[in-house]
Amino acid sequence: MVDAATLAELNPEQLRELAHQLIAQIASKDTLIAQQTSELTWRQGKIDKLTQELSLYRRWKYGAKAERLSADQIKLFDETCAEDIAAIEKEIEKLGPPAANTEKRQPKRAPIPPHLPRTDIHHEPESTTCRCGCMLTRIGEDVAEKLDYTPGTISVERHIRGKWVCDHCETLTQAPVPAQVIDKGLPTAGMLAHVAVSKFADHVPLYRLSGILGRSGLVIPASTLGQWAGETGVALQPVVDALKDAVLTRRVLHADETPVAMLDPGAGKTKRAYVWSYCTTVYDTLQGVVYDFAESRAGQHAREFLGDWKGVLVCDNYSGYKQLLTQGVVDAGCLAHSRRKFFDLYANHQSQIAAAALPFYSHLYQIEKRAMDLTVDERRQLRQRESRPISEALLAWMVAQRKLVHEGSAIAKAIDYSVNRWEALMRFLDDGDIPIDNNWNENRIRPIAQGRSAWLFAGSLRAGKRGAAIMSLIQSAKLNGHDPYAYLKDVLTRLPTQPASRIEELLPHLWQNSATR
Repeated sequence: MVDAATLAELNPEQLRELAHQLIAQIASKDTLIAQQTSELTWRQGKIDKLTQELSLYRRWKYGAKAERLSADQIKLFDETCAEDIAAIEKEIEKLGPPAANTEKRQPKRAPIPPHLPRTDIHHEPESTTCRCGCMLTRIGEDVAEKLDYTPGTISVERHIRGKWVCDHCETLTQAPVPAQVIDKGLPTAGMLAHVAVSKFADHVPLYRLSGILGRSGLVIPASTLGQWAGETGVALQPVVDALKDAVLTRRVLHADETPVAMLDPGAGKTKRAYVWSYCTTVYDTLQGVVYDFAESRAGQHAREFLGDWKGVLVCDNYSGYKQLLTQGVVDAGCLAHSRRKFFDLYANHQSQIAAAALPFYSHLYQIEKRAMDLTVDERRQLRQRESRPISEALLAWMVAQRKLVHEGSAIAKAIDYSVNRWEALMRFLDDGDIPIDNNWNENRIRPIAQGRSAWLFAGSLRAGKRGAAIMSLIQSAKLNGHDPYAYLKDVLTRLPTQPASRIEELLPHLWQNSATR
């Protein structure tokens, strides 16, 4: 600030310069205020939306509508509600400012069974010398018990924080509480990883997991496990977002989708939803898969997921992908789909025409086995030299046979599918980065299909998206040769203190276990 005496001493030129500086400062502050106002408006809108959603879940959980569900549906619905409510509350907590002079009421916990093995972990100050120069005196300790899990063993971590006081200045010193995914919660990162792997990799519903833990003498309600799973999903979301960003940097991707049932609690029944799978190719140095849960099979979900991405998309002939072609996406077909139509006709109806087509495909796939370990350019050259003549012969055979079969017959439809899609099916011949089919992604989506019988349904859209996100990390960890439990345990241990600028270090293809470093 410039006082009045100083202003009186300034000449006109100095006054003009001062005025310009003040105007610039005001403009800068106005811009900052506008940004902060916009941020606050966005946060409040998000909080209002989440609060409304939370109210809806609570009405569903405690309302009479849930009584229309079957007994098994109610069990799974209850655990899903617990997950969703915990996740929403965690998101609201992260968005909103800390409440002044309020203490979050902690639920009353059942005591941890005394028979479980315990490991003492001591936390003491780095120095026992007070800032005033006097020696600290240990006057006691705080003990917090956390439930831990290592494969096959449930144990208890006793975090013992010594209390040290300076007799001179009466200053109390204690080591800080280690950061946890669930602040002041019971589970360690190992227990949260166990719950996530059990539910999303082994497809064990939480009410069954609760029973499994109960046989060890550990009584944890499915609703509590659901709360842990919900908060775990919120904590892992930044890693999933970073994985998606990394996958979308690749030039060639696979895409596929599979139906799953989703519960409609208000109607007391299920409806069809879809899990979309996007992954890198088998040739890519970055091995990763990202699942996206959506309420339908509409092509808009693929467009929203891919955003501004441009590249080669290996997929089937589903029309939902066709609209992507107008925004710079190149369509590469799946030769396995083409072959399957002839194989099914031969296997089910002993079609001799279909049988004659199969050797062409067999030769092409034999060449691909040899091409697997080649460089990109070597693979392209091999395909040009050996696969192209076979492909041209196959097309000529199809065109000739089409003239001989009846319009509308099954073999005519099989031939038409391949001929009409020939350009996309043969795109792999000119590009060594493009795989011959979409089987690599179909294998990535198989865990979804395997889990459907155990899940029965996704409890909600939010639950489906959370499951898709966590399964993205689990399956990507498997693709990179990692044990999903070890990966998630380490990530959940590091997440509370991991800088946002270094979140990529936690991605499956870049991850190094901190326990072995």
